[in-house]
Amino acid sequence: MNFKIVRDMLIITGLKSIPDLKRQPLMLIVVGLISSLPLYFIIVLGGKLDIGLIGAMVSAVSFIGMSAAIQDISWDRYVKIREMMVAMPVHPMSYALGVALAPLILSLPSIIFFGAFALLIGGLTPASLFWAAITLILCWASVSSIGFLISTYLLKATPYTLNSISNILGIALGFIPPVYYPEETLGSFSWISMVFPTSNATSLIRAYSGSLNLTFESVIVRWLILIFTVAFFVTLTVFKARWREP
Repeated sequence: MNFKIVRDMLIITGLKSIPDLKRQPLMLIVVGLISSLPLYFIIVLGGKLDIGLIGAMVSAVSFIGMSAAIQDISWDRYVKIREMMVAMPVHPMSYALGVALAPLILSLPSIIFFGAFALLIGGLTPASLFWAAITLILCWASVSSIGFLISTYLLKATPYTLNSISNILGIALGFIPPVYYPEETLGSFSWISMVFPTSNATSLIRAYSGSLNLTFESVIVRWLILIFTVAFFVTLTVFKARWREP
């Protein structure tokens, strides 16, 4: 990734986040409330709050990455902003990452709150914070790439259809895999958690915080799978995304 791609990404991020933040400063609170909604059901159903808090952080970054990559880009195409970007010498990765990074920045207060709460009750440890941050970034990057790739192949779909798709995929990645609940409940099928970037990220964070016992070899395999997932979908985005409409 050269300097121009990074510079363009930061410019697009600023264009996407700063005006909304100035116009709707309460957005930070709204994002936090939406992200914390699953915790209510965890407490009511008697689930483990420490795992739920980790799941909330992972689910927040994945849902943001997926929804931004599909909804925001579809809206940009609808209001002709994307055509302006296409006409400029902007790399598709700059645009995709800029669009996905903007809402991630707006959601940082809620993610930090969940992390601090998890740290307070022992769901996270100070030693695990670094690895948790790296894991969340990789999860966000993989899901954002998937969302951007999907959006470029649905050029004729309406914004409402794309919004529905992004919501369904975001909820599916956050709730179907073991993100809010422990992968141990899957028994012999716990390996499924390695397939999805969201559940894989949750398991890695739990392993570093001490709430999930994994062998050293298993941790290495999970890291390799997560890194491969990011590299695979980023590569697909670079070479296969339909950036310019025919």
